[in-house]
Amino acid sequence: MTRTITPTRHWGSLRTLVLLFLAVTGALLAGAGPASAHAALTGSDPAQGVVVKQAPSQVALTFSEKVAMNDDSLRVLDPKGKPVRTGKPANLSGTTYAVRLKSGLGKGTYTVTYQVVSADSHPVSGAYTFSIGAPSQTVVSGTGPVVGGGVVGGLYAFGRYASYAGFIVLAGGAAFVLACWQRGASVRALQRLVVGGWLTLTAATLWLLLLRGAYTTSGKVADVFDLGLLGQVLQTKTGAALVSRLLLLAAAALFIAVLFGAYTKREEGQEKRDLTFGLAIGGVVVAAGLATSWAMAEHASVGLQPGIAMPVDVVHLLAVATWLGGLTALLVALYRAPAETPVQSSAVRRFSRVALGSVIALVATGTYQSWRQLGSWSAFTDTRYGQLLLVKIGLVALLVGIASVSRRWTGRLADAVALGKPEKERVTASKTAGRSSGSGDSKRAAQLARQRAAMDAARQKRLRDGDPNRFGLRRSVLAEAGVAVVLLAVTTWLTQTEPGRTELEAKTAASSSSSSSTAPSNGALTLDMPFDTGGTDGKGVISIDLDPARVGGNEMHVYVQRPNGRAFDIPEVKVAFTLEAKKIGPLPVTPDHITTGHWSANGVQIPMAGDWKIAVTVRTSHIDQVTVSKNAQIG
Repeated sequence: MTRTITPTRHWGSLRTLVLLFLAVTGALLAGAGPASAHAALTGSDPAQGVVVKQAPSQVALTFSEKVAMNDDSLRVLDPKGKPVRTGKPANLSGTTYAVRLKSGLGKGTYTVTYQVVSADSHPVSGAYTFSIGAPSQTVVSGTGPVVGGGVVGGLYAFGRYASYAGFIVLAGGAAFVLACWQRGASVRALQRLVVGGWLTLTAATLWLLLLRGAYTTSGKVADVFDLGLLGQVLQTKTGAALVSRLLLLAAAALFIAVLFGAYTKREEGQEKRDLTFGLAIGGVVVAAGLATSWAMAEHASVGLQPGIAMPVDVVHLLAVATWLGGLTALLVALYRAPAETPVQSSAVRRFSRVALGSVIALVATGTYQSWRQLGSWSAFTDTRYGQLLLVKIGLVALLVGIASVSRRWTGRLADAVALGKPEKERVTASKTAGRSSGSGDSKRAAQLARQRAAMDAARQKRLRDGDPNRFGLRRSVLAEAGVAVVLLAVTTWLTQTEPGRTELEAKTAASSSSSSSTAPSNGALTLDMPFDTGGTDGKGVISIDLDPARVGGNEMHVYVQRPNGRAFDIPEVKVAFTLEAKKIGPLPVTPDHITTGHWSANGVQIPMAGDWKIAVTVRTSHIDQVTVSKNAQIG
């Protein structure tokens, strides 16, 4: 018999994809006021790379948001690497923090390092240099303390991935059982899946709590078991969130015990319906509480509209868990459910409707989150966060497309009960015949019954697995699960990435600070040139300071910064001067590397006045380099 497929379902899937694209892209057209998350250094006094005539009394740093500090968060080191600060860091006003310096500091290049924790729980560190009197050689590397990286950083990132995966499997698997396939509560494979999600989330939470102290301070593996650091973590917002998560997981354990214990023993009727309703309410409360433990300590808790962003983040996490966790449970049911309890097409259809509702919630909440973290089209391509977000949007669209294929297979799949009815009737008749013709030997009859049951189960499994529609559904759901794993990895990576809005703010502030702090005095020349070598991590800004910018000998300083204003440590910088009107040059200059992002050359000879072309060749890797240039009047 030829089956007619109604085009309505296809048009519904197409409309979903179109709405997904329009909703995500259209809302991002609007701009908004500044927002903060993932603190970035937006200003300093003395500014990066400047040469001051007199020693300052203090060093002040301004961040894009409030940060948490300890006694060693701000350090100032002289050219020999000795600390020159006095007292503890202090909050001057708002997001500006300062540390006092010793009196009578000598000439040379000083290094400022900072190591703080932003309000969204992420550690931030960096360093820059300034000089008193004149630049000098320094023994300080200028890279600053390394936090959030190394072995501890990798272990912490693994814990974050595991915690998200555990929550998705726990919440989504339980939702699938209650909302889509209540018979699945007695299926051992689904029980192991949900319990495994609980165990993973619990272990990952304890793991993160143990690593948090070393992750935000020294970055040393030896400090993981420092009880003093653990005590400090428990007093922070992130520590409170992790402890709250552990308490909620105790309630989740009780929920799991009832779902896979008392619930499976209830007969169909009013009593079971009441228990289903109670479990649904309790499960939503516990899942929302677990999701809140992330929202209260991550990007949503700081910056623009936190009162709206936090509940939106909770809904977003619940939608992700319902969709991807339910998808995992469906995959397990299709492959691992016993032959006597096959997953029914009605359960697949119910999950399809639940998944569609989750996608709609994801589109709405994801649109708001994208606008909040980016706010402009340029942030999509100019920031790492925006690039990752584009990948995530593409994966979601792909997942929705594959899900539409699964819906078509579900429509073709015959209901498992209807499919198995003739077979079951035949088996029942066979058993009845077996009992009527029995010899009276009860032990022999029981043995024959077990053999028949095993043969019937195997026959039913062959019939079920031989259904081409069921096979097609399995294959499409497996493809969905594969894409979902990649989507989960990208989403977790996004939570650890500096939001695009903050990155662009820091870049703008750094450029403004650089322009104001390097204003020309007594003939000095300053040129800023952005570059892009085309490779990975190949973008930045190069600044050339030429003093006194006149005929004869000149002192030249070259500063290379990342787009976010931090010093950029690259392998090589070359400079060439050309006076094209007189056909002089190029006159090559190879400056000496002073410290991270800082090169210098003395005695740069300019033979005559004119409009000189200053070309800078920047190499960021063995094969990636570019030459940028600007013209300037010298002499």
